[in-house]
Amino acid sequence: MKKIVLALMILFATTAMAFAQSDLQVLAVVKLNKNESITLKQLKTQCSNYEKQLGKPLSLEGRKDVLNKIISDRLLIQAAAKDGISIPDSYVDQVFMQQMSQSIGRNVTEKEFAELIQKTQNKSIDQFMVEQTGMNTSEFKTYLKNFLIVQQYVIQKNQSGLQNVAASDDEIRLYYENNKSSFVWSDMLKLFIVIVPKGKDPDAAKLKLNGLLNSYKDKKLTAEQIIVQSQASGSGYQASTGVIPKTEIYANSIGMTYQNLLFVASQKEGFVSDIEETSNDYRFIALLKKYDAKMLGISDIVQPDTTVTVYDYIRSALSQQKQQEYLGEKAAEMAAALNTSDNVEMKKTGAALDKLMSWE
Repeated sequence: MKKIVLALMILFATTAMAFAQSDLQVLAVVKLNKNESITLKQLKTQCSNYEKQLGKPLSLEGRKDVLNKIISDRLLIQAAAKDGISIPDSYVDQVFMQQMSQSIGRNVTEKEFAELIQKTQNKSIDQFMVEQTGMNTSEFKTYLKNFLIVQQYVIQKNQSGLQNVAASDDEIRLYYENNKSSFVWSDMLKLFIVIVPKGKDPDAAKLKLNGLLNSYKDKKLTAEQIIVQSQASGSGYQASTGVIPKTEIYANSIGMTYQNLLFVASQKEGFVSDIEETSNDYRFIALLKKYDAKMLGISDIVQPDTTVTVYDYIRSALSQQKQQEYLGEKAAEMAAALNTSDNVEMKKTGAALDKLMSWE
C-alpha cells in the first residue's frame, strides 16, 4: 500500500512539474531593442483577461491573435524606448485616478477611491480591479503605462495625419438625430459640501466644522472662499461644489445615504443642513440649485454650470473615436513593419505552437 501511495505522489509531482515547465516555455523573443521573452504562461494570463471581458473562451485562432498582439505591443514599446520616449509614474497615477474618478462622477484621490470601494462594495481596490480588468492595481498601472508609451510613440510618428482626423458637421448632426433620446438631464442638484475628518481629536473636528458652518450661514464666508481656504496646506478640512444626479449611486459616491439625498432634494434652494456625523468625519451640506429633468436640443449645454453644448460634446466624442481608430490602424501598420526576423524570433511555430496553445 505504501508503495502505491509513494508511486502516486511521484506521479502527481512529476505531472505538476511538467505543467510548470510547459508554462515557462518561450513562444517568441522580441529583440528590437533588447531580448524580451514571451512565455506560454504570459499568453495564458492575457487570454484569461480577454476571456473575462468577452464572457466566453477564445478559440485557437483567437489565442494566436492574442500572441500576435503581445508581440506587436512589445515591438512598439521597444521602438518607443529606442526613440527615448518614456512616461513618468506620476503621470500614470494621474491618468489612473482620472479614469477612476470618471467612473464614480467626482474627483477623488487613490486613497479616497479605495475607501469608497471598501465602504460601498466591501472589497479592496485590488479585488475591485481584478474583477473589472483581470489585473490588480499594480498590474493595471503597468499595462496603462505601456499603453501611454505606445500611444505617445504612435502619435509622434503620425502627428500631421492625426490633425486632419475630425468629425464632420453631417456626422455630428446624424449622430444626434439617431441618439436624441439619450441626451437628457435627469433631476440634478448642485451641492456645496464641507467635510472635516475626525482624525485623533473628534471634538476639535466638530468645533472646526461648526465655525465654518456659522461663517457660511452668517455670510461671513462664501462657498468659494471656504473652498479656497480648504486648499491651503494644513487646512484640516475638504470643501467642494458639484452637480450630481438625484440617484442612489451618486449619493453613495459622496458618502450620503439615498434617503438623505432625497431629503436635501425636497428642500428649497439655499437650504443648509445641520452638522452630520459619519464614522470618519463631520460634515454639512448646502443646496445651491435644483435642475429639473429635460430633453436636450443640439445647442443646449450638456451639464449645468458649463459652456459645452451637445453639439460640442458629440463633435469631441466622435473626433476622439475617429482619432483612436486612425491611431489603431497606424499602430498595426507600424508593428507589422517592425515584425521582421531580425526583430522577432519565433521559438514555436506550426503544429508545435498549436499543441502548446490547445490548453483546456
